[in-house]
Amino acid sequence: MINLKKVQMLPAREQVASMLRSSILCGEISIGTSITLDSIGEQVGMSRTPVREAFHILAAEGLLELRQNRCAIVKGISQEAIKDHYEIRILLETEALRKACLNMNPQILNTLQEINQEGLKAKEEGNTEAYNLANQAFHMAIWEASGSEKLKSFLSLLWNGLSMNKLVTAQQYANISYCEHANILEAIVKGDCSKACQLMEEHIARSMHSILVNFGKEGVKVS
Repeated sequence: MINLKKVQMLPAREQVASMLRSSILCGEISIGTSITLDSIGEQVGMSRTPVREAFHILAAEGLLELRQNRCAIVKGISQEAIKDHYEIRILLETEALRKACLNMNPQILNTLQEINQEGLKAKEEGNTEAYNLANQAFHMAIWEASGSEKLKSFLSLLWNGLSMNKLVTAQQYANISYCEHANILEAIVKGDCSKACQLMEEHIARSMHSILVNFGKEGVKVS
């Protein structure tokens, strides 16, 4: 079991929203699909309350249309909406990292290094579920280190986990993600905040391109 006791994980409603958001962005849940509180709750192992709250979060984003009888319909998502989602993440997450670099101390650095080691272990064991947790923990540790509750709150609402496409396996994606995290961490250790932020921007932009592959469009430039 991955040891991430030092890191606060997402609230239950945002965990559910993240899982659904990721599935919708990746095209795993088709447009027009009807989902219910009970069916999603059973799949994620949570009660109706966090699932209902997650439905409202995604409805506000335009990804779901709420219906009666504890049901929602998956709405269409455009390439422009995907780009907008990731470009906002780039702006907020690079700012969170910039602030984290200013607040960096041995304790924060040790936490990031421990999380990265957990990610390496999960990747080498082929445990993609554990790697997903380590991936989330790595980003959240940076948000926490920024010292900004607003940034942390906004980024939590935008979180969608690993941005998988249909051309790579979960294990291949974990390999790519881990290497990018390792490079970001190396820049942080060296005190090169500018390089770390550049690598974070490239990390999230690559995730965006990966998702857009599912829509048959590659090489979209991030503005």
